[in-house]
Amino acid sequence: MRGMRTLGALTALLCCMILAACSSVDDDRIQNMPVNIALADAGLWNTFGVSGFGSYRNFIYGDGKHEPKAFHYSQTSATGFGGVLLISGMDPFSGDTDIPLAYDLACPVERDPSVRVRIESETFNAECPACGSVYDVTTAGGTPLSGPAAEMPCALRRYRCLPTAQGGYIITN
Repeated sequence: MRGMRTLGALTALLCCMILAACSSVDDDRIQNMPVNIALADAGLWNTFGVSGFGSYRNFIYGDGKHEPKAFHYSQTSATGFGGVLLISGMDPFSGDTDIPLAYDLACPVERDPSVRVRIESETFNAECPACGSVYDVTTAGGTPLSGPAAEMPCALRRYRCLPTAQGGYIITN
């Protein structure tokens, strides 16, 4: 009887592992491009960073685009494939709240740097204007909620927000 319970528990564990492996979400569908946004000191962070759940800012540099307008991009600055979405939310891996999270703005379904997700003001979710996919960018790490991205499934590419000793952050990949 005891051996049967152990075998049952092992079988259940194996099934859970197989199901978890099959339900992975692809966050690597868009081209991996350099990301380097230096908001390293408190002054830059207070001016161009985010604070308060759902506050966000887009960083786009290149092809004649320059967002935010007043931000000084340097020769080492880079904003990924379609630009960078910086938003304040909850880290889905640590549970920490009111922290900066960063994603590529390019929709992984469309895979076009000019097709950028937009934040829905009421839900703080990101939505693709072309395919209609919706992504949770404040609590679930950019995973899809609906649309073609949820069917595939594919998520927004995540970037790291590294705190600095000067009170700011560096956004990088």
